[in-house]
Formats: sequence, C-alpha cells, structure tokens
Amino acid sequence: MARYSHSKIVSFEQCPYQFKLRYIDKLKPEVPENIEGFMGRMVHEALEELYKRKELKEISAQDIIEFYNTAWRGNYTPQILLNNGFKSVDDYRFVGERFIRDYFEKYYPFNQHEILGLETDDIMILPDGNEWYVRIDRFARDQEGNYYVCDYKTSSRMKEKWEIEEDKQLAMYSIWVRRNFPDVKSVKLVWNMLAFNSEIVSERSDEELNSLMEEMMIKIAKIENAKEYPAKVSKLCYYCGYQKQCQYFIEAKRKGEI
Repeated sequence: MARYSHSKIVSFEQCPYQFKLRYIDKLKPEVPENIEGFMGRMVHEALEELYKRKELKEISAQDIIEFYNTAWRGNYTPQILLNNGFKSVDDYRFVGERFIRDYFEKYYPFNQHEILGLETDDIMILPDGNEWYVRIDRFARDQEGNYYVCDYKTSSRMKEKWEIEEDKQLAMYSIWVRRNFPDVKSVKLVWNMLAFNSEIVSERSDEELNSLMEEMMIKIAKIENAKEYPAKVSKLCYYCGYQKQCQYFIEAKRKGEI
C-alpha cells in the first residue's frame, strides 16, 4: 500500500510524466520552486509562527513580519524561478508582508476558535488500504462542536464558486475530522484568500463525502495500474521544477508550441 495526497493525485492528472519523475524516479527537480510558491511557503510559516507565539505571549504584526523576512532571507536562493519579468523578488516579498499585516489586523487577538493543530502531520487509512496524507494549515473548533479546516491561499485570483464546490483537498480532510472527532457537529472548510483579505466557507454532506472517497480510490487505482506516463505539455510547464530536465518541454518550446 502507498501514501497519497491531493498534490500527488493532481500531479498525475496534470502530467503523468512529471508524476513519474517525482514519485517513481524520485528525481530531484533542477528548479526547486517558483517565486509564487516560495512566497506562499514563507507566508504559511509566518502564520504558523503567529499562532505558536500567540499561545506564549503578546505579539505584534511587526514581530511576525520580522520573522517572515528572516525566514525569507534564510531560505531564498537564486535558483528559485521568477516567471514574471515585471516583478522583482522584493516585490513578491512585500506582497507577503501585506498578506501577513492584513491577516493580523483582521483576526487579532486570534481567539475566535480553539486551535487543535497547525500544519498537521497525520494520515487517514482509505477503504482500499492506502494512506491519505492529512496536512491542514490550521485546524480548530468552537464550543458548539463545529470544526474548522482552514487553508491559506496566496493566489492573486479569487476562487470561483464552482471551484469551492468541487474542491477535493479540504473535503478529504473533512472525512478525517469526522472519523477522529466523534463530537463533531459540522466541519467548516475555510479558505483564507489572503490577497483579498477575505475568507470563503463551505461544507460537504455525508453523501458528497462518500462519493468523493469513491472517486479518490478510482483515481488511485488508475495511477497504480498505469503502464505509461505521457507528458502533457502546456503553459503549466513554465511552473514545473523539471522543465530544464524534460525533453518534451524543451522540444515544444523550441518549436514555439507553447
């Protein structure tokens, strides 16, 4: 049996060849990540630190921004891919600062719910015997038995209604919550859209979650039965860490196909 996650499933669906390089060949990407992903990771770390410090002492937005900038300087490397020729590295860093400051001012003093976990590290056993990785940015509950699966999004595009309704990542975590917390009244799926200083909340019915579980196991079976891993060349390739190692991307770019 193997361990799966939302990102692993999406990798196979977007490009089976990338999936092969990453999960089967275990090839290290030449480009570690792109600047958008790096900025998002640093913001995630800063917000995790915010909630950790909140339990220990009084904090300020500047404390967390200083943590963010220190983490940025300590982790940034020139190998990180900068796709937008009109924005500098510092432009992205300043955007992250704004996200943190806006979030701090909106939710201070951060006592809305009881925090149960930050960047959780757990697994859920699926009916087919495989494992599902559960990593929740912020997991919380209130006194009425409502649980909150919260995800920070640093995308500059607001999620559409249909994307929220069809989301599978947080919905799968909802199944884990229902399995592990018998007092659950409801599971709220919360997307903190940091670029818009707003949040979107959704829920799933038992019927929807049962259908989702079946869908994920079908996808897993397709992956495990795969014999070929064709490349899907598209504009997404420009955000792929393997683009310098992928002959399909190199050839398509040479021909001007993407």
